[in-house]
Amino acid sequence: MSNSRRNTATEFSYVLQRQGSDVSASETHAFDDISNLMEAKHCAQHQQSSHTGGGGQYIDSSATLDGDALSSLPQASFNYINSIVGSGVIGIPYALHRAGFGLGLLLLVLVAFITDYSLILMVRCGHICGRFSYPGIMEAAYGKYGYYLLSILQFMYPFLAMISYNVVVGDTLSKVLVRFFPSWGTSMGVVRLGVVFFVTVGVVAPLCLYKNVSRLARASFISLACVVFILFAVIVKLLSGEYTVADNPESWRFANADLIPATGIMVFAFMCHHNTFLVYQSMRNATLERWEKVTHVSIGFALAVAALFGIAGYSTFRALSQGDLLENYCWNDDLMNFSRVLFSVSILLTFPIECFVSREIVRALIHRFVLKEPISELTLDKDPNLEKGADIDEYSRNITLAIVLSAFIISPLTDCLGSVLELNGLLAAIPLAYILPGLAFIQMDSHHLFSREKLPALGLVVFGTFVTILGVAVLLPGLMGDCRSDVVMDYCEQEFTELTGTNATE
Repeated sequence: MSNSRRNTATEFSYVLQRQGSDVSASETHAFDDISNLMEAKHCAQHQQSSHTGGGGQYIDSSATLDGDALSSLPQASFNYINSIVGSGVIGIPYALHRAGFGLGLLLLVLVAFITDYSLILMVRCGHICGRFSYPGIMEAAYGKYGYYLLSILQFMYPFLAMISYNVVVGDTLSKVLVRFFPSWGTSMGVVRLGVVFFVTVGVVAPLCLYKNVSRLARASFISLACVVFILFAVIVKLLSGEYTVADNPESWRFANADLIPATGIMVFAFMCHHNTFLVYQSMRNATLERWEKVTHVSIGFALAVAALFGIAGYSTFRALSQGDLLENYCWNDDLMNFSRVLFSVSILLTFPIECFVSREIVRALIHRFVLKEPISELTLDKDPNLEKGADIDEYSRNITLAIVLSAFIISPLTDCLGSVLELNGLLAAIPLAYILPGLAFIQMDSHHLFSREKLPALGLVVFGTFVTILGVAVLLPGLMGDCRSDVVMDYCEQEFTELTGTNATE
């Protein structure tokens, strides 16, 4: 393998570089092919190429790329903001309700601060081992078992995200349909299931089966634009005073007991670690100091957006805030119905990318552990960008359909988006964001465990482990919850009666 391919900046590259490796050459070739495939996908996403310098304190990409192809600090910050701000912010008001308004805001700031540190820590790990990819630093720190663990978590994160997307689309689009077909309002459960089924069969599955996904990678920008518009709509509704919600003893409580589940939602909203090395190596004159500036700006902007969502949403609905903030708005609210459509569009464009990631992880694991052979068909001549319009092979099609079908079957089991966000945050986002980067740094740094250099990383691991274990223990018993997407809020009952001609309590 060439040096430029050994340190490729991809999300799921796994190119074995250590001398004396006990992994066979065929396995190395298999993951090298995956590296090429995923590199092509991500280069299309950011419309940039990347090259690493092999572990020094400075990455000189100008050796292979023209300087104009690299990002300035503002451009890199925008790319990173694009990868951070997404569907997770819609659950921040609910997280503030779970944690308490005052303590929730403090927790949001704390999560942003810890996430900022963990992102910088990952790049430090890359400089220590000379491996500028997430799988690379985990393999360098813990060998093949580090890769195994990372693969499981990196499959779990997008798969749970796909389930949450189905929940959101079913909840949001069903409300929009009732606006046009009022009589359907009496059978919301059937309408919701029908929406998810139609979207899965007619939109999601065809997009996931399409081999050229490079154009869909631009969905991150569309998603950001949609989120900004929805934030504008939420603030407009707060200032207009259209929604009158009666206060109760829990409305402005400073602290509640559900601090741990709220943390899971917030970490999910800030999750961007899989794009860290891609953005880092797209920078012009990439250094750790410049990366710290990009991280501070990006996390700061994401914190501002999340805080605005949380404050505006919670101030409007307070203790009635739901896991999907859009569920709080009345079904005949045209501005929020438009916001629901925008949110669903951004999710539907993101879904195939999440499915693509899950599929490639499954393919890699099957070829390595079941077939015991390299993935010979994944070559530079057959990457998704070059095979425009081509369908995927039957083998990949079966894996894709199995993943999409599994997400479809699981999603109707709950109407609680908040629970899904909490679960994904606790089981996948927190380990990926906090535990693994901290463990990697502890393993690779030469200082002793309780040194000043390692103590923050040790604290990161302890915090992530504590939140994950305690959160799962609290969340799993009531995972399905008692929330329902067909419940009409009290302040919307009159509008519902006028819309459908029936009483909301019937």
